Amino acid sequence: MISRRLLATSTLAGTTAALAAPAIAQTAPEIRWRMASSFPRSLDTIFGAGDHVAKRVAALTDNKFQIRAFPAGELVPGLQVADAVQNGTVDCAHTASYYFTGKDPTFAFDGAVPFGLNMRQINAWLTHGGGREIMQDFFAGYNIVSIPAGNTGAQMGGWFRKEIKTAKDLEGLKFRIAGIAGSMMQKLGVIPQQIAGGDIYPALEKGTIDAAEWVGPYDDEKLGFHRVAPFYYYPGFWEGSLNLSLYVNKAKMEELPPLYREVLESACRDATIETIAKYDVQNPAALRRLIAAGTQLRPFPREVMQACYKAAFDLYDEISAQNPGFKKVYDHWKAFRDNQYGWFRVAEYSFDQFGYFMYGQEQQQPRR
Repeated sequence: MISRRLLATSTLAGTTAALAAPAIAQTAPEIRWRMASSFPRSLDTIFGAGDHVAKRVAALTDNKFQIRAFPAGELVPGLQVADAVQNGTVDCAHTASYYFTGKDPTFAFDGAVPFGLNMRQINAWLTHGGGREIMQDFFAGYNIVSIPAGNTGAQMGGWFRKEIKTAKDLEGLKFRIAGIAGSMMQKLGVIPQQIAGGDIYPALEKGTIDAAEWVGPYDDEKLGFHRVAPFYYYPGFWEGSLNLSLYVNKAKMEELPPLYREVLESACRDATIETIAKYDVQNPAALRRLIAAGTQLRPFPREVMQACYKAAFDLYDEISAQNPGFKKVYDHWKAFRDNQYGWFRVAEYSFDQFGYFMYGQEQQQPRR
């Protein structure tokens, strides 16, 4: 009797599922989008964040909603994807917003600004701190909806042909550095160069530039910078984290059924978790390989960082005085940052500082 009941229940459940699936499939439209990335396919983690979004969207809609990710240059150049989304040449793009500060420096807050937020803090600002809402008001003027979709965590300071011992050593340096950070460095005499990822190595190799920053050990090793510049500096204080974004053409977003919008949002959230986890696993081993290959790891001198800190906040004040839209976002962001810094100093920093100190002590103990 029990077996018959179980069989009947199982059969009924299977029948219900079989009937429900086609009903959902019949009401779900088939949609095909093209995604232009700002990153080359060879950088499997950062390009992979956009590709991850595409795969999750397909999986969650039984392939009814498909997005095809194209690496930088296949549809449009990597630094022109915002224009392509704005004018509808592509449906969406995976990028870093600070690439477009030439249009308006306000773009940077959606990506990274010098001495800004770490990964958890920018996630909090965009998710529950009102940051995404204030940025969406800005992006509406560009016909773009921006969704957080990946994060690199704190980045490295980059590769240099010569040592940086004082702030004076920055004068005249041709430095590949992206976004508003270039304007900060310009105050210290740097000649900033904005170059797409795939073009950095030849520029560094030929001496067209003197230094370059990209992301961190895993991606930098893939691009081969250690072969043409010996000094590897840290931290990348202009990118305490880099929020990656999925730009969606506003009209295309509005055409999506509510279910597909939620699927897209969910896939982007998943990409953020996936990307930071990958980098946290991949970077330690890559850094060890780079050092073993002869890379000379160097911290930026405190004097250099202090000079840049002052330059950064002087710059924000100057832009705010001329750009009301920037000031609106900056004031909101700065208040949130100050609140977060006050909290993180209490628990997170104290915990991290002590743990890292003890780890250092342990590493100095003689091996038995």
